[in-house]
Amino acid sequence: MFFRQRIIHGRRERWSPFQKGDLKYVILDLLKEKPCYGYEIIRALEERSFGFYTPSAGAVYPTLQMLEEMGYASATEQDGKKVYTITDEGRQFLVERKDSAEEVRSQMKHHWNAKNIGDMGQVRQKWDRLGKRMGRFHHADPENMTRVRDIVSRACSEIEAVMEEE
Repeated sequence: MFFRQRIIHGRRERWSPFQKGDLKYVILDLLKEKPCYGYEIIRALEERSFGFYTPSAGAVYPTLQMLEEMGYASATEQDGKKVYTITDEGRQFLVERKDSAEEVRSQMKHHWNAKNIGDMGQVRQKWDRLGKRMGRFHHADPENMTRVRDIVSRACSEIEAVMEEE
């Protein structure tokens, strides 16, 4: 996995796959495909990275605002949401910065593809699915809670044993 920039939010540390300023190319590329609102952009990047990168709203929305101020994107209100569309100036910007935009696309294609993600991507999907189920599990009866605790405990032990073999 490629993570190029370390970002510290309060006490939490995250890694971004982009250098400062790279996200604008990614967002403009998405807007070339179709108009989007911010949440759609966040979900599209999460999907394209097989769940390994979810940009924060604090990264996406200021970038959208900046693109709008620069004239590279325009926004319209639809159903109470701001929907962004790439402008002709935004398309021209991508053409003028073709090398930079292509470098970002190339990094994404190289690192975020099914071949490179492979088994780890599948493990991540299962982990996310389990996490969603566990979030609703606090209402389970004590017998089921004990069964799940035992299953998770065995799984942890088996995973630790496999990792020690490496």
